[in-house]
Amino acid sequence: MVLEFLTRFFLLSAFTVFIKQWRLFYTQKDTSYGSHTSKERYFMKKIKKSSELLWLFGTVFVALGVAICSKANLGVSMIAAPAFVVYDAIAPLWSGFSVGMTEYIIQGLMLVVLCIVVRRFNWRYLLAFAVAVIYGYTLNLFLWLLGGVSFDAVWLRWVMLFIGDVITATGVACFFRTYMPLQVYELFVAELASRFNFNINKVKWSFDMTLLVLSLVLAFTLFGDVKTFDWATIGYSSFHSIGLGTLVTTAINSPIIAFVGKGIDKIFDPSPRFPKVEKALKRN
Repeated sequence: MVLEFLTRFFLLSAFTVFIKQWRLFYTQKDTSYGSHTSKERYFMKKIKKSSELLWLFGTVFVALGVAICSKANLGVSMIAAPAFVVYDAIAPLWSGFSVGMTEYIIQGLMLVVLCIVVRRFNWRYLLAFAVAVIYGYTLNLFLWLLGGVSFDAVWLRWVMLFIGDVITATGVACFFRTYMPLQVYELFVAELASRFNFNINKVKWSFDMTLLVLSLVLAFTLFGDVKTFDWATIGYSSFHSIGLGTLVTTAINSPIIAFVGKGIDKIFDPSPRFPKVEKALKRN
């Protein structure tokens, strides 16, 4: 109950801050622009000190995007797939289990693996797990809000998958521009590349492929419907949250992140509002 209250408070705070910043664009005047309207000024000046705000947006957008993609039932991203597969296996046995809970449990186990592989522990790692918990409850909230929504038409499923991918990519692009702690997924890639001097892009690709293989192994071993599933329907349905949509999302995710990121850079100045916090959270 406490975590649910904190999640709702977190979402309300993010929405309030967004509305406040948006109104500033249309109400503040700058005489240096002469007769230009405040709306014109909106396109001329960025939102200052928005690093923390981008982190809030990132958490909300990623959770919302993943929830929409799951409702499209064409397959979620390879990053989200393990949690959905495990949830499908445990949910019939435990009524109180949720996708969000699966998310932070998996990320917690991944954090333990990270510490073993890099042979070190940093207190900042715990912040990544805290972010995973916040994300998990935010994801649960959006899944609950979309609980009664269904997309019957195949074309509509693909449209909603694309919309969900764009929203998710927007959240990831926001995360890339903040100093705030990220989820364990991103931390794992960054720390592994840093510890062993690997190319971070190659580490990211290997990490994503590993999660995809893990999801497939879990889906094939945890359920007894591999042979009975109609694989001819994989183009318009998913096999325990893995499907053609998973591959499509993988292919278009990076280009969308890059494209949306350019728009974010035109609107936001990701400098910190709290420089001391940034200094404290900065990785060594």
